[in-house]
Amino acid sequence: MVDTVGFVLAVLVTPASIQDRVAARALLLRLRATVGDRIRLVWADGGYTGTLLDWARTTLGMVVEIVKRPDLPHFTVLPRRWVVERSLAWIVGHRRCVRGYERLPYHHEALVRRAMIRVTSHLLIQTLQIGKGH
Repeated sequence: MVDTVGFVLAVLVTPASIQDRVAARALLLRLRATVGDRIRLVWADGGYTGTLLDWARTTLGMVVEIVKRPDLPHFTVLPRRWVVERSLAWIVGHRRCVRGYERLPYHHEALVRRAMIRVTSHLLIQTLQIGKGH
């Protein structure tokens, strides 16, 4: 789960046998535990339809809005979807996050957090250097 800039808010690693819409409940609960009730709107792709939308609204007070694909015959950048894709690219830019090398899910979650700490630190340093005129 990333914010509108692309920084990770919550991480949940699951086996491939778990469907996204099933794991989304645990991820939303983890998000709530991490940031509290400050987040009221979550954008998601079409894989998260179904009972998740009502569950999030009634249980957590969050609105999960599905970003629908336009019915166009060619590639179209979906609103907000590119932010998630860029975040995933940042994460897999770190060697240990490219494949599922870890035996335990929380080990991989820790590596994802570590990768985002490095990305965020790098972006902060770049921003500070630009501000100084370097």
